[in-house]
Amino acid sequence: MLVYCATTNPGKLREFQLAFQGSGVTLENLPSLAQIPAPDENGATFGENAALKAVYYSQHAPGLVFADDSGLEVDALEKQPGVYSARYAGLHASDDDNNRLVLEKMRGISDRAARFVCAVALASTGRLLQIFTGVVEGVLLDAPRGSNGFGYDPLFYYPPFSCSFGEAPLERKMQVSHRSQALRAMLAYLQTGASSGSTQSSFSHR
Repeated sequence: MLVYCATTNPGKLREFQLAFQGSGVTLENLPSLAQIPAPDENGATFGENAALKAVYYSQHAPGLVFADDSGLEVDALEKQPGVYSARYAGLHASDDDNNRLVLEKMRGISDRAARFVCAVALASTGRLLQIFTGVVEGVLLDAPRGSNGFGYDPLFYYPPFSCSFGEAPLERKMQVSHRSQALRAMLAYLQTGASSGSTQSSFSHR
């Protein structure tokens, strides 16, 4: 079985490829993805954004397509950055820019509870098939630690590992991460027969 992914994020693509290893499902990036105008990510939730991207890109694909939307929720910031995680410090902000802004807003705040959330949506020829989710709980650090991963990984301390996701090797991070949880659920769905035709047209997180 062949499945296309719709991402231009090299960090996400590495994680997708690792998750698909040994699954029996072949992963390819969507052909000509760079030439397809990106849709507006105007959903209120990760699930809504993942679904609109998957449905949109599936109209440009010869088969199954999945897209993800993911990010960081910080309790003390009323679950910001949330769906704005990739552009928290501005439309063209870098990972460092976003990390600095989160740390600035968290200065002096003792409640450091945070989580990574991921929604992966699977679609075919403009039709949403299913949405899969993953959540991992952690603690926001006072400063970045580690050069592995991407996004907010260096700020996200995972107590069971006694280190940040930025310090954890990718293979170890993928044992527990929000994205790996959602991808494993999607692969299980594909392996047990996505052709059954079940669909899901709405989604909410929390």
